[in-house]
Amino acid sequence: MKARTIPAALALLFAGAAVAQQAAQPSAPPQPTPAIAGVVAAGTPVHLIKEGFNGTEGPVALPDGTFAFTETPANRITRIAADGSTSAFLENTNGSNGLAFSAEGDLYSVQVQDPKVGIVYPPHRARTLAVKYEGASFGRPNDLVLDRKGGVYFTDSGVNAPANGAAPAPAPAGPVAKPAVYHISAEGALTRLAADIERPNGIQLSPDEKTLYVANTYGEYVLAYDILGDGKVGPRRNFAKLEGFKKTDTGASSGADGLAVDAEGRLYVASSAGVQVFSNKGEALGIIALPKAPQNIAFAGPGKKSLYVVGRGAAYRIDTLAQGYAGRAK
Repeated sequence: MKARTIPAALALLFAGAAVAQQAAQPSAPPQPTPAIAGVVAAGTPVHLIKEGFNGTEGPVALPDGTFAFTETPANRITRIAADGSTSAFLENTNGSNGLAFSAEGDLYSVQVQDPKVGIVYPPHRARTLAVKYEGASFGRPNDLVLDRKGGVYFTDSGVNAPANGAAPAPAPAGPVAKPAVYHISAEGALTRLAADIERPNGIQLSPDEKTLYVANTYGEYVLAYDILGDGKVGPRRNFAKLEGFKKTDTGASSGADGLAVDAEGRLYVASSAGVQVFSNKGEALGIIALPKAPQNIAFAGPGKKSLYVVGRGAAYRIDTLAQGYAGRAK
C-alpha cells in the first residue's frame, strides 16, 4: 500500500512557532554506538541537543520536517528547529503526553491533567475524542498512534503513584478505568482492546498496519496483536524480548516506553537499556546506549533520517542509515 506523507504545505502553519527561540546548550561528549546493519554505523555519535527540560515525552515530526515533544509537567509542547534552537510550539496543553499528527495536519494528544484524548492543534479544530470508558475516567493516557482510516490507538497506563516526597494527587471524583489499550474509530466509537497488561505504555503500528505493538513497562517483552479490523485485534503475543528486564523487591521492570518504526518495519524501543532495535520478526538487532535512559523516540529531520530521543529532561539526535516510516508523523 502506498504510504501517505504529511503534506509539505502544512509547514506554513508552523512558521509562528519559532518565536523566542533559545540557543541550544553545548553538546555533551558523543556516545559511540555499535554497528547495526541498515540502522546505524559504528561509532555514530549521540548528539545532545539540550538538557534541563521539564519532562520529556511525546516526540513527533512536524510537517516542516522539524521536531516537537511534550514537556508534560510544564503543560507545553516544545519545538526543536534544525539548528537545535528551541521554542514553545503550544502552551496550555492539558498535560499532553503522547502526540500524533494526522495527514490533514491535526495534532492529536493524550492528556494527563484532565485525562482525555483529543485534538489540540490547530485551535479551530481542537476537540475532545474520549474521556471515559463505560463511565470510568481514564487514569493516565500515555501514548497514541493514528492509522490510515482515521482511527486512534492509545494506551492508558493507569493512575501514577505519587513520587517520593510528593503529596498524593486528589482522589478522582468517580471510578477510574484499569490500565488498558483502546481504539477510537474514525466515527468516534471507543473500544477497549486489552486490559491484561500491567503497565501499557508506548504504542505503534507496523508500516502495513497489520500489527499493533505495545510496550509493557513492567514486562520482559514488547507485545504484539494482529489487527483484525473494525476496532478488533487478535490474541496478544510476545513479540520481542527486552534486555535490561529486572525483578526487584519493589517489582519488575524493563523500562519499556516509547516506540518507533522505520521504513523497513524495524521496531525501536526506548527502554532502561537504551534504544533497542528489533527486526519486523522480533529479532534483536542491537542497542544504542544513551547518557540517560530514554523515554520516547521518533524519526524526524530531512528524509526522516535522524532518530530523536527524549528522556529524563534531555533531548538527543542520532543520525541513522535507516529512514523513518514516511506514512505517519511517527
